[in-house]
Amino acid sequence: MSTLARLVHFRWAVPVLAELHRGHGGRFVNLSNTLGVSRESLRRTLTFLLGTGLIQRNPGKGHPLRPEYLLTSPVLGASAAALTELLDELDVTDVGLKKWSLPTLTLLAGAHRFSEVRRALPDITPRALTLTLKELEAADLISRSVTTGYPPSAVYLATPPGLRLAEAAQKLGMMSLP
Repeated sequence: MSTLARLVHFRWAVPVLAELHRGHGGRFVNLSNTLGVSRESLRRTLTFLLGTGLIQRNPGKGHPLRPEYLLTSPVLGASAAALTELLDELDVTDVGLKKWSLPTLTLLAGAHRFSEVRRALPDITPRALTLTLKELEAADLISRSVTTGYPPSAVYLATPPGLRLAEAAQKLGMMSLP
C-alpha cells in the first residue's frame, strides 16, 4: 500500500509513466502538451520520478537542457497505461487520480469502516478521508451502507467498477520503489 500511496502522491506520476510507455513523446514539451499539465506540476513530477529511479534521462539523445525521458521498468509503464485506460473507460479520471483515491479504493475491496481505513492509511487526515470517500461514492466506485446495530456505523465497499479499478491499482502497488 505504501508504494501505491507514494506513487500517486503526485497526481501526474501515473499519466506520465503511461505516456512514456505509449511512446507519445519523452520530452518535456510533448508530455506537457499531451497531458495538459502545467510546467511546474510536470517539473515536480519528473523530479520525483527521476529521484525514485522510475524514469531516467536518455543519455545518448537530445540537448542537455531538453532531455528525453525513458522508463526504467516496462512492466510499471504497462500497469500505468492499463490503469489510465481504465480510468478513461470508467470516466473517473479526475476522481481516480486524486492523492488518496486509489489507496483508499484498494482497501475497500473488502468491507471496512471509516476507522479501519484510517488505521490502514496512517498519513491520511480524517478530513481528507471523508472527502475521498464522498468523491468515490459520488463516482459510483464505492457504496456506503449504515449498519442497524448500536451504535450505527457506516461500512464502505467497492462496487464492481471500483473493484476493477482497485485490481489495476494493486498492480502498481506491487512494484517496489527505492
